[in-house]
Amino acid sequence: MHFFEVTLVLTYFCVLSTLCLFGLHRAWLFYLCLRHRKVVESARIAEKRFRDAELPSVTIQLPLYNEAAVAARLIDAVGAIDYPRDRLEIQVLDDSSDETQAIARRRVDVLREHGIRAEYVRRPSRHGYKAGALDYGLSRAKGDLVAIFDADFIPRTGFLREIVHHFADSEVCMVQTRWAHLNRDSNLMTELQALMLDGHHLVENRARFGAGCYFNFAGTGGMWRKEAIAAAGGWQHDTLTEDLDLSYRAQMVGQKFVYRPDVTTPSELPDNMTALLAQQYRWAKGTVQTARKLLPRLMRHPSTFHQKVEGIFHMIPHFAYPFMLAMTVLMLPALVLLPPSDLRTLLLVDLPISFVATGSLAFFYGLAELMQDRSVWNVAKRLPMLMGLGAGLSPHLTRAVWSGLRSMNGEFVRTPKKGEGLTRYKAGSGWPLIEMTLCLLCIASAVVALRMGHYFASPFALLFAWGYGYVATQVMRDRYPAAASEELVDEQASEPLAKAA
Repeated sequence: MHFFEVTLVLTYFCVLSTLCLFGLHRAWLFYLCLRHRKVVESARIAEKRFRDAELPSVTIQLPLYNEAAVAARLIDAVGAIDYPRDRLEIQVLDDSSDETQAIARRRVDVLREHGIRAEYVRRPSRHGYKAGALDYGLSRAKGDLVAIFDADFIPRTGFLREIVHHFADSEVCMVQTRWAHLNRDSNLMTELQALMLDGHHLVENRARFGAGCYFNFAGTGGMWRKEAIAAAGGWQHDTLTEDLDLSYRAQMVGQKFVYRPDVTTPSELPDNMTALLAQQYRWAKGTVQTARKLLPRLMRHPSTFHQKVEGIFHMIPHFAYPFMLAMTVLMLPALVLLPPSDLRTLLLVDLPISFVATGSLAFFYGLAELMQDRSVWNVAKRLPMLMGLGAGLSPHLTRAVWSGLRSMNGEFVRTPKKGEGLTRYKAGSGWPLIEMTLCLLCIASAVVALRMGHYFASPFALLFAWGYGYVATQVMRDRYPAAASEELVDEQASEPLAKAA
């Protein structure tokens, strides 16, 4: 082969090796989760407990922005939480510009009529987005502890009483609980999202907490000690993932976090592709911004080597998407240039790479299903499609990673919620031309793999083709919904997607 061809093949294997490294890290988290399971289980029972007369005051913050479909449901659920009324405060932090204002005001008035101390809070501007709203509310909050719920969550009545006793330990500054999913069985997309989030909550968080590594407040479904937020530098809005940012700053000043996977709060998953892309774009860009901001500080911090390594992997997972996109583009020429695999190559190279790529995912998500007493057959059925969806998201999230590397600013685009009725908001989207092109490229790669004798590559190429095609067709479906006349396009959610496209 010529120099250019050798360089291309070597680049392909470097990309493939990097993706395998991410797979090996998932296997490591699987191991940590099993090794430290007793630590996680023991955290279910707080070592110290408050007597009823000693229960601390709690402020519940509900940040809202144009959430007409779910605002009333959230406020009513929070109003039903079981906690002494004289020690409970509810803040509805509403930045909305639509009828959500009237809905939220009415529900706050109803809570007040029932003797609940509730406050409807509007600030002069939406400066700082969610982080700005939380900071503004915190300056007025009367509680010693602060619980936070996003608009699509429905907290259970026993939420506060289940976790408040952890704060009897003066070193505990934050308790995070697990997300449950109201609509996990709505369609294939919600099933795959639920599987991904279960892996994060039931394997990643458990592993990091059990091993004494840093893990993050998830932005909702958790509770902070109020003074701890200030001690860590307060809510800052120079990244789009203010929760991850605050979590690392807090733990680097010695604050203790507790994870409770047994306490769940139901939430709503995006049920259409455009909403999912908007959510994932924000998470990816914000995580990269947080890595830029905090990884240098973490490397200088006297944390353990394991904490630093795990912190790096925690903040760079979205870099797998540019590598996945590169592998898609390089696959076809690499398959043409490489000689056919003989039995020895299949056993020593192709099989180990395939096992690292798929086996680690199977163990990772299989453990998450087992911990919920769900059948691992769900993973066997959905894992290929989960891998395909990851490939299908790679062009969009590669743009998010690049945007996060270039800029520390950006608009916080909240994910449109459906609630219990028709879709109230609809994020805009561009034409999925890149995804359609990559779908065709992967089909060509699968054909070439079979003809050239690269039999292990063919199934992966077909999975990637399905993923790109699935994302493209779902985006097109969102552009022309059957009930378009009944949907309202949310311009605020549309603009960043249009720019990204």
